[in-house]
Amino acid sequence: MDEPAFASATLLAGEIRDRRVGCLELLDFFLERAGRYNPALNAIVAWQVEPARERARAADAALARGEFWGPLHGVPMTVKESFNLIGLPTTFGNPPWKDNIAADNAVLVDRLLAAGAVIYGKTNVPLMLRDSQSYNDVYGTTNNPWDISRGPGGSSGGEAAALAAGLSALGAGSDLGGSMRNPAHYCGIYAHKPTWGLITTRGHSPFPVMTPIDISVVGPMARYADDLDLAMRALAGPDVLEERAWRVELPPPRQRRLGDFRVAVWTRSELCEIDASVAERLSVVTDALARAGASLDETARPPIGDGDLNGLFMTLLWAAGVSRMTDADFAAQQAVAASLSPDDTSTRADITRAGIARGATLSHRAWVVANEKRAQLRLLWRDFFRRFDVLLAPIAATAAFPHDHNPDREQRFISVNGKPARYGEQIFWAGPASLSYLPATAAPIGLTPDGLPVGMQIVGAEGDDLTTIEFARLLAGEIGGFVAPPDYR
Repeated sequence: MDEPAFASATLLAGEIRDRRVGCLELLDFFLERAGRYNPALNAIVAWQVEPARERARAADAALARGEFWGPLHGVPMTVKESFNLIGLPTTFGNPPWKDNIAADNAVLVDRLLAAGAVIYGKTNVPLMLRDSQSYNDVYGTTNNPWDISRGPGGSSGGEAAALAAGLSALGAGSDLGGSMRNPAHYCGIYAHKPTWGLITTRGHSPFPVMTPIDISVVGPMARYADDLDLAMRALAGPDVLEERAWRVELPPPRQRRLGDFRVAVWTRSELCEIDASVAERLSVVTDALARAGASLDETARPPIGDGDLNGLFMTLLWAAGVSRMTDADFAAQQAVAASLSPDDTSTRADITRAGIARGATLSHRAWVVANEKRAQLRLLWRDFFRRFDVLLAPIAATAAFPHDHNPDREQRFISVNGKPARYGEQIFWAGPASLSYLPATAAPIGLTPDGLPVGMQIVGAEGDDLTTIEFARLLAGEIGGFVAPPDYR
């Protein structure tokens, strides 16, 4: 077969099924490639080479007997370090947990294995998954394959870098505040943040936890939209407490032609200015949609003001994150919250140390009030998506930025249109989909003049995951999709 490094997982699965390439042959191809390129990227940080080879041999033998394990039979892939994988460490990049070896698989891992995948490694993350860069004191720093002086995003940055560089056929990540979408944007790949609850997150934790974390989701990352569709069908489904009575039947895409979509476009907010280099690529998208005959509305907005949306998102985001805090960390946040003036309620405070402390120490009553506001907002989104099939929005203000490991995040800045912008403001665009449990597909939409990839998120109604993925697939037919970084072709 032709060079498989940048082939789709869907194509590779077909080549395996038709016996045009062997499972072990394909695995060894990716392992050799990873051995060549990963040292400079530091994307894959935990390996299980021999167990993967043993599984690949078994997959070959099964095919020889006429047995077919599933839609990912023999496809080599990686997953984010934060997923439990038996025999490998799950550290979240946290040094005290460096010897935490998983005794069980995450449910997502088991579902990938049930679909036939061959998982050979895990990819890097930031400390406790709390950054849009991927570095930590356990595994070090992951570099962006488009420019190793820049980060690949976070917290699923290692996964995005591995996919972009052609080191893996398919990937899996997690997303609380854009943690799959911004790495996809910075590295030029696809990712899908599913409707909350559609794929169980159990096993995405260094400790045995049954309760799903609010807002947090897990899902597929890939070089092609077709692969997102394939993976979602394998991964979606109820967890053990619901599976006796519940079933997942994903609705088909609302439209099958790009020109039939009703599209809302939201690209501007005073809370997060977009760089001209990103805005230009978004304009290319809207121009292409207009030529295709799609219905466009560039004035439609979410049914809530930007400031109110951001404030509610930050409150519930930091409240959700408290479940991963140690007792000592939580005590520290309580001390910060106690020192704050009750008059400090600015939007800016919600992305700083003050905002984090307030959210983390929210009273139960305050959380219930905030959650009710979200429930009302979810109903408003339901009405919004009766008028529109998808909402298009940026993922971040700029393309990938240079590594910045300043421990004081309030002193980190990025350059937007020649002016310094606060690092934490980037999370604004993750808010609409994350807060209201909406599906969002990240899709590459071209390169900046400096040759760095730009992505866009395609947001849909709750449960319309296949609609946003199909829109991404159709859009690639108009403007192109994944492009391999020059040094890895």
